[in-house]
Amino acid sequence: MSKGKVLVDREGNKFLIKDASKDYHTKFGFFGKEDMKKAGKIKSSTGKAFSIFDASFIDLYRRIKRNAQIIPLKDVGLIIAETGINKSSKIVDAGAGSGGLSCFLAAIAKEVTTYDIREDFIEIVEFNKKSLELKNLKIKKKDIYEGIDEKNIDVITLDVPEPWKALDSAAKALKAGGFLVSYSPTIPQIMDFVEAVRIRDDFSCIKTSEIIERIWEIEARKVRPKSQPIGHSGFLTFVRKI
Repeated sequence: MSKGKVLVDREGNKFLIKDASKDYHTKFGFFGKEDMKKAGKIKSSTGKAFSIFDASFIDLYRRIKRNAQIIPLKDVGLIIAETGINKSSKIVDAGAGSGGLSCFLAAIAKEVTTYDIREDFIEIVEFNKKSLELKNLKIKKKDIYEGIDEKNIDVITLDVPEPWKALDSAAKALKAGGFLVSYSPTIPQIMDFVEAVRIRDDFSCIKTSEIIERIWEIEARKVRPKSQPIGHSGFLTFVRKI
């Protein structure tokens, strides 16, 4: 399967070409399929110059198919940094949604298993798994509240309505010192989850964080935050198995 190509110009216009065996049309003109085989600089039919190179994982990831809202990259980054996910990590993720988090983690970790109860979400994750060629991602149709099949897990991530209901399942699946991360959009969810953790003797609550990303506009000496609202995405609560 072709990894695809990326076209980028100096103004920041970018195009992802998933099928490089065909001509590609843009508002700047079209590029012939022979151009797709070149490296470096190419020009469109109107003479517009672009750089062309092979698409990387992040280029393809930004274009994955979506239904449910995915966890933003700023939050994915915090999950990876706080839990130390690496090439030897075994991860369980629930619920899968569109597979944004599980697909990204599968590109880093040894193996990822994602759970969801909705068939339509599972179909989207299957599509994205195939598109990104992730052979170490397993998808299961099962309620995470009712149990986790995998054992000795390094990290469990939860993006579910009632994460406190998954604590028993997580406790049995996580290895000692393993991390449980709950992603919740509302404060009442955090309150109930943290309270449920604190009354147990097999988990230690580390912290709850919210990452706010502010994008800046830089044009010569006009430097300021972009004129757009800074939206809330979610809260991340980090817990460790003891």
